[in-house]
Amino acid sequence: MAANVQDVVMLVGDSLTQRGWEQGGFAQLLAEVYCRKLDVINRGLGGYQTDWAIPICEQIFAKQHEQHHVPQIKLLTIWYGANDAAPAPSPQHVPIDRYKANLSHIIQMVKSPTSAYYSPETRIILITPPPVNTKQWTAGRVFETTRLYAEAAREVGEKENVPVADVWTKIFDAAGRSEEACEKYLNDGLHLTSDGYNIVFQAIMDIVERVYPELNPTWEAHGRMQTVFIPWDQVNVQNPRSSLMKRKVQLYS
Repeated sequence: MAANVQDVVMLVGDSLTQRGWEQGGFAQLLAEVYCRKLDVINRGLGGYQTDWAIPICEQIFAKQHEQHHVPQIKLLTIWYGANDAAPAPSPQHVPIDRYKANLSHIIQMVKSPTSAYYSPETRIILITPPPVNTKQWTAGRVFETTRLYAEAAREVGEKENVPVADVWTKIFDAAGRSEEACEKYLNDGLHLTSDGYNIVFQAIMDIVERVYPELNPTWEAHGRMQTVFIPWDQVNVQNPRSSLMKRKVQLYS
């Protein structure tokens, strides 16, 4: 059994999150930049939507009385909408108003002091669904509908005071605002290529730098974050054990 050594970045979402471990995926990129500082836990579940996400989050988030015994979630990304936007009568379809309510519910599970899962140390980033390219993905998705769900995610972020990585706009802009040109970023019209995931990663890191600088893993030289265990050249060679104790990663909150 692994000991509780490092706190975590947790990624929750659908297949776009699940596939984040693929080569060039955003989970892989986050794990690289947070290496030795925060572990990255991927809880993406392919095919899921926000109705199904709530009971999952009730199991993967630690309750308040459990939080002293498990790694803390320092950064949480919430990325749903690609499946919620599937047209009815698909079982994946979630009406847009309920989609917004579900996103708010998941956010408030973490942010509300009255929630059993309240975690004041957790910083949240909401991610919009990306565009869908219906020239590639021809089964059960509508370009304009997905745009509306991305807009809904932005509205939830504003309402809940949570920063939003607007990957719909960033990918569509990168494609010259052409649905067909999105194929550079979408390998099948719905899921992302490494170029698409790089846009997601950069959007997350831009928010970290601007909104959550205490979690910026590149700022070690500026005294914001440090590795859990000291660099090898700082080990006390006369008495190694004394210098090999885990330490707090965040120097300032």
